[in-house]
Amino acid sequence: MHIEDSRPTIKNPPEQFTGDVWFDPIFVPHDADQRMSGGLVRFAPGARTAWHSHARGQYLRVTEGIARVGTRDGNVVEAHPGQTIYTPPGEEHWHGATEDCFMEHLALLESADDPAETTTWLEHVTDEDYSGRP
Repeated sequence: MHIEDSRPTIKNPPEQFTGDVWFDPIFVPHDADQRMSGGLVRFAPGARTAWHSHARGQYLRVTEGIARVGTRDGNVVEAHPGQTIYTPPGEEHWHGATEDCFMEHLALLESADDPAETTTWLEHVTDEDYSGRP
């Protein structure tokens, strides 16, 4: 057993995010047979991911603010602190903060067999998609 070293906060790239989004890695695999990773993600008001999917799905545990999550069928849900959102493998989705407050969530996922295929990034979310009513 050991205490993990803290890792520096990373500002997420504008190619995959709209607005200001920061990522604090919490844990990553230590061995080749481990797949789980997770981090704390902070979104400024109105900030959001681009459309994307995960090979093995993803869990988002909201810790502060209100999260908005949308899917290709136009469904948009809002989740509050203490709630967990699950997106199944291959489901194209986006997530972000509401327009009026910061949002923070824990993001937990497993790597694909080829780690480069864990997350598939797509186009940016339009303002119309983001503004969909929950």
